[in-house]
Amino acid sequence: MSDPQHAVSRHHHMTLCVGDAQEDYDFHTKILDMKSVKKTALYDGVVPIYHLYYGNDMGDESTLITCFPMRQSGRMGRRGAGQVSNISLSIPSEALSFWSGRLADHGLDVVESERFGEKVLQFNHPCGLDYELVGVAEDGRVPHTGGAVARENGIRGTHGITVSVHDFEGSMEFMQDGWNGRQTAEEGDYLRYEVGDGGTGTIVDFKREPDLPIGSWTFGENTVHHCAFQVESLEIQEAVKGYLEGLGYTDVSDRKDRGYFDSVYVRTPGGALFEATVSKSEGFLIDEPFETLGHEFQVPPVFADQKDWIIEYLDDLDYAR
Repeated sequence: MSDPQHAVSRHHHMTLCVGDAQEDYDFHTKILDMKSVKKTALYDGVVPIYHLYYGNDMGDESTLITCFPMRQSGRMGRRGAGQVSNISLSIPSEALSFWSGRLADHGLDVVESERFGEKVLQFNHPCGLDYELVGVAEDGRVPHTGGAVARENGIRGTHGITVSVHDFEGSMEFMQDGWNGRQTAEEGDYLRYEVGDGGTGTIVDFKREPDLPIGSWTFGENTVHHCAFQVESLEIQEAVKGYLEGLGYTDVSDRKDRGYFDSVYVRTPGGALFEATVSKSEGFLIDEPFETLGHEFQVPPVFADQKDWIIEYLDDLDYAR
């Protein structure tokens, strides 16, 4: 079995609390041209909330963005320190001008910047969340191939997250001792860590913002809920949980079956919620074939006896794609 201290390999998915379901769906599939991999509902709670997954053709690990549309519930989040403040996705370096034009053509305000030597396009999700596309020279992940954007310009997958913290110390200790991270760069108020073998799809940036009020940790619109990281097996996942608890990080959850993967969550010292994730062997094909993957709403097995009520309760979603 792999050493649990060095088991975290890369991002698995990033989960956002967004606003309107249709607005989110159109943003990810029509503007960012990601595939709708799965349409289901949140497994937690007593009132159903959509859980929408976007990624490449198969929904491979580290290509996934998943979203909880919260507008129907009326629950608003509070942005602040102790949260993932923004997410970044990887695009080919030569596609930066293409994406700058595409985003502008869809009415989005785009700001071009540079951080850690990387060229960045900054813009906002319709609900206000901070998004970035980062030009990456080498990224072997295959984008969604069935959409409007040519393969050579497509989004390859996740690049990194930025976590807003009051100070670096606790987060540095957690990343180095508990999460297989190594510090690779520092720039102003930013500190960069990379997990596993490093590179795009493994990055965690911390931004020091000591005067920023603490943000909310509950489900609520306009917040990033968590970032999930891939580990190899359930045995290793259990070892990671025990290892973290042995270090004194006692805010570690039991394993939770999420239908398509199994999850263990940990509240990090800086406040952000991380997840150690193991994909099911069948992946997203566990409840529908590849030919129709992501086409229809899938009721979580734990709510199978409430299928008709859930479908009637949730807002209508026009998902022609």
